[in-house]
Amino acid sequence: MTDWRPDRLSRRLPYLQARGRLLAEMRGWFAREGFVEVETPILQVAPGAEVHLTGFATDWQMPDGEKRSRWLHSSPEFAMKKLLAGGVPKIFQFARVFRNAEGSALHHPEFTMLEWYRAGVDYETIMADCAALLALTGAKVLRFEDKVCDPLAPPERLTVAQAFERHAGVDLLATVGDAERLSRASGVAMHAGDGWDDVFFRIMFDRIEHKLGMGRPTILCEYPIGMAALARAKPGDPRVAERFELYACGVELANAFGELTDPVIQRTRLEADMAEKERLYGLRWPVDPDFLAALDHGLPDCSGIALGFDRLVMLATGAPHIEHVLWLPVR
Repeated sequence: MTDWRPDRLSRRLPYLQARGRLLAEMRGWFAREGFVEVETPILQVAPGAEVHLTGFATDWQMPDGEKRSRWLHSSPEFAMKKLLAGGVPKIFQFARVFRNAEGSALHHPEFTMLEWYRAGVDYETIMADCAALLALTGAKVLRFEDKVCDPLAPPERLTVAQAFERHAGVDLLATVGDAERLSRASGVAMHAGDGWDDVFFRIMFDRIEHKLGMGRPTILCEYPIGMAALARAKPGDPRVAERFELYACGVELANAFGELTDPVIQRTRLEADMAEKERLYGLRWPVDPDFLAALDHGLPDCSGIALGFDRLVMLATGAPHIEHVLWLPVR
């Protein structure tokens, strides 16, 4: 509880000063690109859509004594899409977001997410945005542990199927829905109660993620459609979604979608994800009815992304732990 003490703070100060410079550089870039910076509420009806994340719950007490359940958001995505539906076409936000039951060199319960959305573009435009923002770091190399990456190098583009073939020897799309087949093909153990998603994530963690973004950034794209609840299907191949993740030094920096705009499909996917969350963790939260109303009103064709700003600062400064780039970590 003494992170404010001069001796401890002074050791983090170079990282924190670099954080401030990068924040200013990025804000300038978005301004030049014609984006509007927005601020959306942290308190939400639902924290997000992710099956495997745990949120922070609270009660909003009304003046008449009524209590309404709310969550600290894990992403401002739903709120920002409401603004897109309202007619603001290019938006960004540096949002404080919250995820419970997390903690490591790369995880913190409260952190900064940079999210931006563009109406009327495909997700390849967002890929180009990522390359531009990496160049703003001013770092000669991005570094995490013993891994390095050139932020100015053109990113490698790799589909998820190609990554599984290259690093795990698996024809991934031939196994979708068959956990035992995926386990046998990869040689990665299947545990009691595992589904296909569980084996997929184990292979990603054990065989693939730490090999991505070596020397140059990697854009890992075209996720199986069942692993992209908020993304639209790729035209011409409905087996995969317009979803990509950005990696550098084996670290996931960002998650992006060609956004799903069909309200019927989106409602079905969100309800299925909540059912899966309840099955796995005995926990569910409501699907935000105001978000569904915005989809019914009409979400324009758009693409968007969430980037872990603290992680990018870590890699740009060579900081070994996320707490080095936070002014005051949560204790």
